[in-house]
Amino acid sequence: MTTTQDQTAAKIPQRVIWLAVAGAVGGFLFGFDSSVVNGAVDAIKDEFALSEAVTGFAVAVALLGCAAGAYLAGKIADRYGRIPAMKLGALLFLVSAVGTGFAFGVWDLIFWRLVGGLGIGLASVIAPAYISEISPRHVRGRLASLQQLAITTGIFAALLSDALFANFAGGADQALWLGIEAWRWMFLAGAVPAVVYGWIAFTLPESPRFLVFQGKDEEALKIFQSIAPNEDTDRHLREIKKAIEDDKVAGQKGSLRGKTLGLQPVVWIGIILSVLQQFVGINVIFYYSTTLWKAVGFQEKDSLTISVATAITNILVTLVAIALVDRIGRRPIMLAGSIGMAVSLGTMALAFGSATAPGDGISLPGAWGPAALVAANVFVISFGASWGPLVWVLLGEIFPSRIRARALGLAAAAQWIANFAITLSFPVMAAASLPMTYAMYALFAAASFFFVKFKVPETNGMSLEQAETLFVPKGSAKS
Repeated sequence: MTTTQDQTAAKIPQRVIWLAVAGAVGGFLFGFDSSVVNGAVDAIKDEFALSEAVTGFAVAVALLGCAAGAYLAGKIADRYGRIPAMKLGALLFLVSAVGTGFAFGVWDLIFWRLVGGLGIGLASVIAPAYISEISPRHVRGRLASLQQLAITTGIFAALLSDALFANFAGGADQALWLGIEAWRWMFLAGAVPAVVYGWIAFTLPESPRFLVFQGKDEEALKIFQSIAPNEDTDRHLREIKKAIEDDKVAGQKGSLRGKTLGLQPVVWIGIILSVLQQFVGINVIFYYSTTLWKAVGFQEKDSLTISVATAITNILVTLVAIALVDRIGRRPIMLAGSIGMAVSLGTMALAFGSATAPGDGISLPGAWGPAALVAANVFVISFGASWGPLVWVLLGEIFPSRIRARALGLAAAAQWIANFAITLSFPVMAAASLPMTYAMYALFAAASFFFVKFKVPETNGMSLEQAETLFVPKGSAKS
């Protein structure tokens, strides 16, 4: 059976690969837009004479837009289709890039950051949903992981372009081309991938599963035949229709509502996966990286170079996850990642607990400095090879077809809200006790292990319709 699967996997139609890569471009914009502000923060603060609080809000406000965009994405995708949602996301990205680049005041800047966040939220939902729905089951994990690869590539591109613009101009606040400051060019650069994403959206076919919901069986059948010629396409149509009928028999009719605190249990599983992905602290551990690197002997001017190197590491470990996800499965990789994160974060808590000076003057004695440096990189590797890409894979697989876009939107919105909460709370918590902050992240990493072990079944090698049955409570209406 494994031999047959390997032979089938070797014959992945190039069209499928292209569709998955094209769909993942939204992830690139997601990563680029969320990270490009890093190189511009200080220049923006000086340009508009901002306080620390307003600066932090200007940076974090995009996350609120992300939550709103993710929540709305499901409704838009279910009503108008996955492709129209992509086009809207591309437009929001484009408008945000231009508006932010030419912002004339802080509230103007905040508004355009919010618009960009809406685009990120849309992309964070539509890309994994679309890729999962057009991917053959035996390679769906690898193709769905392209979302995270695109995100990490977008982060790398943003950090690299920030460094290049700042270096060419002699500083982010210095004039570059046409007398426009480098920090403005950092944002304007986002218009290029936004235009590319918009053009791609006009070339992609609609999701076949969405077409079936719309009663366009013939169109759906043609797309299935082009993306999975070696599979029983008629059976795919029957499975989707059966899933729709089962939803009706169960009285769901596409509703997210259920008896577990008002939502279906599978929706809560998606939300908890999303929240745990953020509560391990991946998006704030880098915010304190300058202090960490200085504590182990690096100069402050090297911090940007180290950030770029970390982004490259993220890309490489994501490639490892893509290579293994359909061979080893989702659960083993996520369980191993949880262990790696818990141990490395616990090590960082111990290391900073030995600090000899508080605040910006922090210093780690003896071997604790190198230990913290190694632990930080082990944490990045553990997350990037497991929870980073695989949460997006699972979110694209576990929800019933009829509610997939909306449930994924709710889970992604929860992820952005968790990100916002962690981002805002980190400076206060770190100032109070950095060891306790990392210890808390370590506890969430440990919790992620037990959640996967007891609540998340293996979905590897199953069709989307088969995978969703694993999350149906016993006694529910099902075939």
